[in-house]
Amino acid sequence: MKKLSKSQFSQVSIMLFGLFFGAGNLIFPPLLGNQAGSNTFVSLLSFSVTAVLFPIFGAIAVGKTDGLKNLANRVNPIFSLVFTTAIYLSIGPGLGIPRAGSVPFEMAIAPYIPASFNMNLARLVYTFVFFAIAMWICLKPNKLVERVGKYLTPVLILLITIMFVRVMFLPKEVAVATGDYLKAPVVKGFLAGYETMDAVAALNFGFVVTLAIRRFGIEDKKDVTKYTVKAGLVAGFVLFVIYAMLSTIGAVTSKAFAGSENGAVVLTEAVKLVLGNSGLVLLAMIFTLACLTTCVGLISSGSEYFYTLFKKKLSYSAWVVIWTLFSFLMANFGLNNLLALSVTLLTIIYPVALVLIAMGITSDFVNYSKLTYKATALFSVGFPLISVLSSTLNVNLPLLTNLEKSLPLSQYGLSWLLPTLAAIVCVEFAMKLSSVKVLNYNN
Repeated sequence: MKKLSKSQFSQVSIMLFGLFFGAGNLIFPPLLGNQAGSNTFVSLLSFSVTAVLFPIFGAIAVGKTDGLKNLANRVNPIFSLVFTTAIYLSIGPGLGIPRAGSVPFEMAIAPYIPASFNMNLARLVYTFVFFAIAMWICLKPNKLVERVGKYLTPVLILLITIMFVRVMFLPKEVAVATGDYLKAPVVKGFLAGYETMDAVAALNFGFVVTLAIRRFGIEDKKDVTKYTVKAGLVAGFVLFVIYAMLSTIGAVTSKAFAGSENGAVVLTEAVKLVLGNSGLVLLAMIFTLACLTTCVGLISSGSEYFYTLFKKKLSYSAWVVIWTLFSFLMANFGLNNLLALSVTLLTIIYPVALVLIAMGITSDFVNYSKLTYKATALFSVGFPLISVLSSTLNVNLPLLTNLEKSLPLSQYGLSWLLPTLAAIVCVEFAMKLSSVKVLNYNN
């Protein structure tokens, strides 16, 4: 029986971390530390539930079912096709990939370009180079683990560690928590992790990891699942450690940089303080590498999915070129409109993604019925859809809109949570009860 070597396994694990760790993952934790201050630790723990546990569970759940489509099939084949395609499009060329190219430029490059220089031209050149490198990496899927897991991501981790160590030499002035981090640090941390959207990305990246493991010659499904689980746990641990570093940077400078607009400002001011202008070069490299690894994962997973979806009529390489070219154009000419549409779509599909992840991870223990999957999908899609129609399009549905707004946690965008949990419990209880009655009747 073929096994992964320690080197191969570490590369797969670090690659998975790199796929998750994009711009949002870099700037959310420092902002958390800046605003949570003295409540940083408890906020970080709740942040990690949605920013670490759910993404890792998502990758494992997809690995166990041999792809997102198979996991979503437990609800309905039509739902599976629509949901899976929406996931790949929205988190891929509809949002994640164009943003991965533009965010590092806006955060780490644009502020230091002379006013006399044409900003649009600078963005065009930067994103052209960025997407050319991403496409080059993706065109050789057999080299994906080596390029991302062996080279790019370890360099990224090293640079973040250097930044963290240097900032730790600053005077540590932790401020009192502000806003929601003072009133409800656990809920606020949970929602901040929710906003990373990594649980949705996990449904893409789980497929990338299983393919990478299979390319090392591991064919047995149980072995693939075993390695996927282990790689997910290692990646999750590294994610938590890096989040702890970044949130600590925010916390220990929370008095010095009180009221910072976002995490990028916190990091920028911190590295300028300890490294001067050379720190800005370090930060630009960190932003670029973080976004590049995520971009590679999104392009690769999306291209694999559409290559299969369209019966291999276009090659994997052709899909890589299509996705990369479209994302390059959107990053320069249509990002704002695309973001508005994609964020709305993600708001609707994100809750059901979380539910499928939770049920996929626990299915070996509970053995959910088909009806349970259908009921939970109905609530976890229905209530977010009602909320979006009301808040975005100003469309109020008779009775339903008021019902959604009256549900617990609706003010946090979580109106779907308790009804979905109730549906799981009630339907499973009813199905188990009915099966017991049938069994007793037959006896």
